[in-house]
Amino acid sequence: VQQWAVTFGKEIAALSNKYSGAKLLQKKYKDVEGVVKMEEVNGEELVKKFAEEMEEMLGRKMKSVKRLAEAAEDADLGHEYNETLEFDYFNSLLINTVDEEGNPVPLGGEFLLEENEHFNKLPVNTQQSNIQVPTNVYNQPDIVNGVYMSEALNDVFIDNFQKDPTLTWQYFGSSTGFFRLYPIQWIPDENGVVTFDCRNRNYIQAATSPKDVIIVVDVSGSMKGLRLTIAKHTINTILDTLGENDFVNIIAYSDYVRYVEPCFKGMLVQADLDNREHFKLLVDELQVKGEGKVKKAMKESFKVLNEVLGQGSLCNQAIMLITDGAMEDFKDVFEEFNWPERRVRVFTYLIGREMTFAENVKWIACNNKYYTHVSTLADVQENVMEYLHVLSRPMVINHDHDIIWTEAYMDSVLQLFNTQAQSLLLMTSVAMPVFSKKEETLSHGILLGVVGTDVALRELMKLAPR
Repeated sequence: VQQWAVTFGKEIAALSNKYSGAKLLQKKYKDVEGVVKMEEVNGEELVKKFAEEMEEMLGRKMKSVKRLAEAAEDADLGHEYNETLEFDYFNSLLINTVDEEGNPVPLGGEFLLEENEHFNKLPVNTQQSNIQVPTNVYNQPDIVNGVYMSEALNDVFIDNFQKDPTLTWQYFGSSTGFFRLYPIQWIPDENGVVTFDCRNRNYIQAATSPKDVIIVVDVSGSMKGLRLTIAKHTINTILDTLGENDFVNIIAYSDYVRYVEPCFKGMLVQADLDNREHFKLLVDELQVKGEGKVKKAMKESFKVLNEVLGQGSLCNQAIMLITDGAMEDFKDVFEEFNWPERRVRVFTYLIGREMTFAENVKWIACNNKYYTHVSTLADVQENVMEYLHVLSRPMVINHDHDIIWTEAYMDSVLQLFNTQAQSLLLMTSVAMPVFSKKEETLSHGILLGVVGTDVALRELMKLAPR
C-alpha cells in the first residue's frame, strides 16, 4: 500500500506539472527574473482604497439624484395646475414613428438616435428625455400637468451626465404613473402594449418607509369566479410594491383561518423576490369554500403584528383586507388590539360590483381612514397604489428625504438587447422621494414621485483591485 501511494503521488505530481503550467511559469519567471521584483501587498490598505473609491463613485450618484429631487420639487412649486392644459410631449412609444404620408405622428417627434456603447449599444439621444405612459394609464390632466412640470428635469439630466459620465439611466417616476427617462427611447413588447409601470419598480421603496404587511384574503364561497380573480390580482399587485426592506405574510379565511404558507405561521417573512414569487404561486392555487368569518382572521393578524415587534421592519404596520363584504361585527377586535393608538393601518379592498355586506367593511374604513371599491381587474393597479400615498404621508410632512439603494435585480430594459448573455446584467438603483412643497399641500403630504438612477454592479467591480 505504501509503495502504491508513493507511485500514485509521483503520477499526481507529474500530472499537475503537465497541466498546471508550473514549468512554463518557472521558465517565464527566469526570462524576466532580472527586471522584476517581489513586493509585499498590504491587504488591509487595498480594501481601504477600494472602499474609498467605491464610496466616491456612489457619492457622485447620490449627488445627481439629490439635484434631480430638488429640481423636481422647485418645478412643482412654480407650476400652477391647469385642468385644460394642452402640452405635446415626446412619447417613447411613438418616437421616430411616421404616418402613411411620412409625417411624424402626434407625440412622436423626429430624433437622431445613435448606438451608444455606454448605454449597452442601444439607440439613444443624450440631449433629450422622453415620456413612457403605461397602456392602463390615460393621457388625463394629471399626466399632462406632471409631464409639463417635469420638463425642467431635462437640463438637470444633461448636466448630471456631463459631471459624471459613468451615469447610466436617470429617471423621474411620477405617482400618477408616467415615467420620464433619460436618454433612452422606450420600446413596447411584441403586442405594442406598454405593461411597464414605474410605480411597480424596485425604486418605489423610496416612496415609503419599511413596512410590515399582512394581507388578509376572503376565500369564502361568495368570492367565486371573477371576484377571486380580482382578489388574486390585488394580492399580486400589493406584493409587487414590496421589497427587501419590507416584511409580509398572507392569511386566507372562510370558516377557519389558515396561512397560505403553513411554514410561515405566526410570523412575518422578508419580502424579497424569492418569498414574493413563492407567495404568488400559493395564491394562484387558492380555492373558495364555506362562509366568510373575518373576525378570527383580523384577530390573528393583529396578534402577529403585535408579537413581531423587534423582528419586522420596526416601522409602518398595515393589514390589507381583501373581501366582498363582512357579515359580522368586529369592533371589539379593533378595541382590543388597535385602539386608541391606531398603530396598525387597515386598508380595505371591497371586491365586486354588488355591495351586499359592505357596511362592516365601510366601518373599518371610517375608523382607519382607508377604503376602496375594486369592481374590475382594470381598477386594481390604481387602487393598490393609493396605499403608498397613505404610508408616505409622515415622510412627506416631515420632508424626510431618505436615499435608498435597492436590492440587486435584472433590469427589464436590457431584454431589448440582441443576445441573452447581454440581457443578464445585475443592477441596483439609487432613488429619492419627491414631495410637494406648496403651502396648501403640506398638511396633506403629497408625494409627487421618485427620482433615481441605475448603477450596473459591473461598474462597481471595475473599481476592485485585480
